[in-house]
Amino acid sequence: MKPTLFVLAAGMGSRYGGLKQLDPLGPNGETIMDYSVFDAVRAGFGKVVFVIRHDFEKEFEERVLSRYKNFVPVEVVFQSLDALPEGFTAPEGRTKPWGTGQAVLMGAEAIHEPFAVINADDFYGRSAFEAIGKYLADESRQPDHYCMVAYNVGNTMSRNGSVARGVCTVDKANHLRSIVERHDISYAECDHIIYTDETTGTTHTLDASTPISMNLWGFGPEIFGYIRGEFETFLSKYGNEPKREFYIPSVVDMLIARRQAVVDVLRTDAKWFGVTYATDRDNVVASLKALHDSGEYPAKLFS
Repeated sequence: MKPTLFVLAAGMGSRYGGLKQLDPLGPNGETIMDYSVFDAVRAGFGKVVFVIRHDFEKEFEERVLSRYKNFVPVEVVFQSLDALPEGFTAPEGRTKPWGTGQAVLMGAEAIHEPFAVINADDFYGRSAFEAIGKYLADESRQPDHYCMVAYNVGNTMSRNGSVARGVCTVDKANHLRSIVERHDISYAECDHIIYTDETTGTTHTLDASTPISMNLWGFGPEIFGYIRGEFETFLSKYGNEPKREFYIPSVVDMLIARRQAVVDVLRTDAKWFGVTYATDRDNVVASLKALHDSGEYPAKLFS
């Protein structure tokens, strides 16, 4: 059974200043997720599911889905503020959906096979899709054995501001032991990488080779049951807080702590790039052009 690619494309893109998921960055107007779809299909993925918001459905269909008509089967699901388990309602004053955990849960009715989760606005690279595609296609994989592609934090930084990353602890067997979201990772003097602990306010350094998550996960469809249960627990505790978000790494961390799942870490030396800030755009455009010029990608992804 071929795995499915699940693309999280419902984010607001507030720091970037617009719908960066639809920004034409490649030489022929390709979006970053066009490259992810292309890399996934040549790595053996058989279907692509996008989670988006209803308010840009028409534009998404016209500018994105039309590209894949003869390339790969696609489906669309929707993330919304009120897509909640029975018995829960959104609090007054909340304007955004509930985060990546809720976004992944929206795929439960469309995905019934192993699948990879990615962000729409991150460029992951061909080798990452080859590694995770091979893992998910392995029929000997046991249920509740998942994977994550880990990047070196030094290969995922922006020169234009701080970034948020899931900082990982990995054991000698390359199993993920824990993941902690850090929201203020940046460069200091001499290109040292630092972050500020949000609880204590103290500053710490990170080695450039520290493994971090860029939200490239590999799951089996049984994960949806776990996510649904954790989402209900989250809503019971924090559902009245208008800005609290439910993150998929938090679910994974909980499953590991409870020994309900094993997460294999697939390390990569690939250099990530993306458009966290509008000022990142020129670098991404140049990087994608260079990849086409070197032959990594054809002149046109979808002819």
